[in-house]
Amino acid sequence: MSKAEEELSLHLRAEDIEFVREHRFGAEAAGGPGKGLRQRLADAGLKDWRFDFAMPDQMLAVEVEGGGWSQGRHTRGKGFAEDLRKYDAAMRLGWVVYRCSPEMVSSGRAINTIKSLIETRRKEQSCA
Repeated sequence: MSKAEEELSLHLRAEDIEFVREHRFGAEAAGGPGKGLRQRLADAGLKDWRFDFAMPDQMLAVEVEGGGWSQGRHTRGKGFAEDLRKYDAAMRLGWVVYRCSPEMVSSGRAINTIKSLIETRRKEQSCA
């Protein structure tokens, strides 16, 4: 876990927001982990993708995007393209994906946005 992810974890706990770390949304969408997962993922056109943080009840995912200034995996061609596939698949499955930087975590902006997104998702669910 990166320093920013550790910090966001503390912010979420301080706000009493329940979350799952490394949520395997691809596996979940393909029927859950276990026997035959690779084939089920392939059949569904998914991979065993994970979110940094997830609030499954609200279908809200949070990704802390690191490596932007250090030419990390997420900013190079193949890694960037794979991340886009992951976010596309997640959104097609009904997830809202919030992406933030370590600086947004440190400043408090990320936790404020997450709280706002959770409130919006709860309102949407109560109207449905």
